[in-house]
Amino acid sequence: MLYDLYQAQALCLAPSRRFARSAARLLEGFGEAPAALGLRRVAAWCETYGHAATTHERPPFGIEEVMVGGRPHLVEEEVTTATPFARLLHFRKPELAGPPQPRVLIVAPMSGHFATLLRGTVRTMLADHDVWITDWVNARDVPLSAGSFELDDFTDHVIRFLTLIGPGAHVLAVCQPSPAVLAAAALMAEDGHRATPRSMTLMAGPIDTRVNPTRVNALAQQRSIDWFDRKMTTTVPWPHAGVGRRVYPGFMQLGAFMSMNLDRHMTAQMAQFRALVRGDRDSAAAHRRFYDEYLAVMDLPAEFYIGTVRSVFQEHDLARGAMTHRGRRVDPAAIRRTWLLTVEGELDDICSVGQTLAAQELCRRLPMAMKRHHLQTGVGHYGVFNGRRWSREIYPLVREVIEVAGAAR
Repeated sequence: MLYDLYQAQALCLAPSRRFARSAARLLEGFGEAPAALGLRRVAAWCETYGHAATTHERPPFGIEEVMVGGRPHLVEEEVTTATPFARLLHFRKPELAGPPQPRVLIVAPMSGHFATLLRGTVRTMLADHDVWITDWVNARDVPLSAGSFELDDFTDHVIRFLTLIGPGAHVLAVCQPSPAVLAAAALMAEDGHRATPRSMTLMAGPIDTRVNPTRVNALAQQRSIDWFDRKMTTTVPWPHAGVGRRVYPGFMQLGAFMSMNLDRHMTAQMAQFRALVRGDRDSAAAHRRFYDEYLAVMDLPAEFYIGTVRSVFQEHDLARGAMTHRGRRVDPAAIRRTWLLTVEGELDDICSVGQTLAAQELCRRLPMAMKRHHLQTGVGHYGVFNGRRWSREIYPLVREVIEVAGAAR
């Protein structure tokens, strides 16, 4: 019922949003004369309103070339393998000569946005690395016949993808997948798996949410798992391919994120309106690019969402040493040869300071010389993996750990 109501509302508003975008384009031709100020304001309102809607289509990565050694090189997207719930996407540089670059798997979050939210992460990494990413599929587009997808399946995908990339690769997890990536590395290390990653970077990930709890963590503790199942999941309606599948809708996750910083989003929309009125196209385009990405949402399989809430945010299984994978206990102490880098943001209100650092203690048999931690001042959650601080201050540390780990074998 919830999804039907959302879909009905979206359908009702779609014509007015299309009309607003068309009106904005028609009014763009008016110049800067004071007499046209009123029309520019109308055009700015139409533009702002017309683009302020959620979408469920994955935006393109749009990375066509990257600078390597001061020279541009073409980038081609190639699907290495696919399952009903994910694609392993490779950003191949076909013209690159010389020694091979370190291979890195970026594990994107399955938390309401598409993997393209990490476009800036990928673009920065591509200069020095051979990059793959987990490109998760919108659950509402996965037929019921594909079966379920739980937290164990997420971990299996990480192991499978690292195996396909091959021995000597590195893994980088952004936010939500950090516990699953740590579990995958522990299981692979215990098994003596040939593709156990040489380094593991965990960025703003909820390894132990008992540390400095955020509003998100507090909510998880205040409600029962049955409440989350009843109130936060719903059934995909017709005509989507996943009709009948239980999901945690991406529009609900987006609403939760936006409500945490509602003043900031309202201020950004007003700034967009003023930029359009004064004709500042560069600022307006930058705003539109961000929100086109931010408002593109994907649904999560309900069983994965509920399992994550229970294991990571309520029972703290990994942090307590009680996490299991298909009935087998996960022991991070099994990791002895994978270098570890943990990264946190000083102003992160989603995954607070100390929650990712907890991985350092869990990997207790890993020599101190193979562990590094970085607290980035002045950034919130998204600043850890996107923006100037990421590319100028955090990424050089990631690159260094990958380089050192690669040379240590």
